[in-house]
Amino acid sequence: MSDSYQIDDQYGTYYLTPTIVDWVDIFSRRQYRDVVTDSLGYCIKEKGLVLYGYVIMTNHLHLIVRSECGKLLDTIRDFKKFTASKLLQAINDLPESRREWMLHRFEWNATKHDRNSKYQVWTHSNHAELVYSDKFFRQKLNYIHHNPVRAGLVEFPEDYLYSSAGVLLKDKPGIVNVTPWRF
Repeated sequence: MSDSYQIDDQYGTYYLTPTIVDWVDIFSRRQYRDVVTDSLGYCIKEKGLVLYGYVIMTNHLHLIVRSECGKLLDTIRDFKKFTASKLLQAINDLPESRREWMLHRFEWNATKHDRNSKYQVWTHSNHAELVYSDKFFRQKLNYIHHNPVRAGLVEFPEDYLYSSAGVLLKDKPGIVNVTPWRF
């Protein structure tokens, strides 16, 4: 099945929505969100990922990114593969009341695709949308920043720790380095 939301321009700026299979709320726990933030930091430092905005919700991420070295698809693939491995390790190693249920969901999803091994944590799609204008960028960044407000997690976007809103809107220190947008 073809996905019309693909990364075609390896140097382009994209709005992405990586999602956990079956909308499993794995990121409701800090230790799993930290896997994502650590991995994003690594990709920024070592793989040339430029991060303009992000939010980590309970079962998905929103990112606005590009690659300085023209390998965006490879970087996102490696990010998802690495974080899946680290998330599975954390589920097994740390206290987790939902362990059996989550591993069952991830194992069941792996049986649905030939390209999986034992577990599938992320969906195969990134729902990639090319950022084609400054207006589109600002619309998506606003959507990202207000996602935790709409979910009832915080009253104001800048109060959500696992988002770029505090850094970009209020110049607060952030967990992950973001780059100011210039179109």
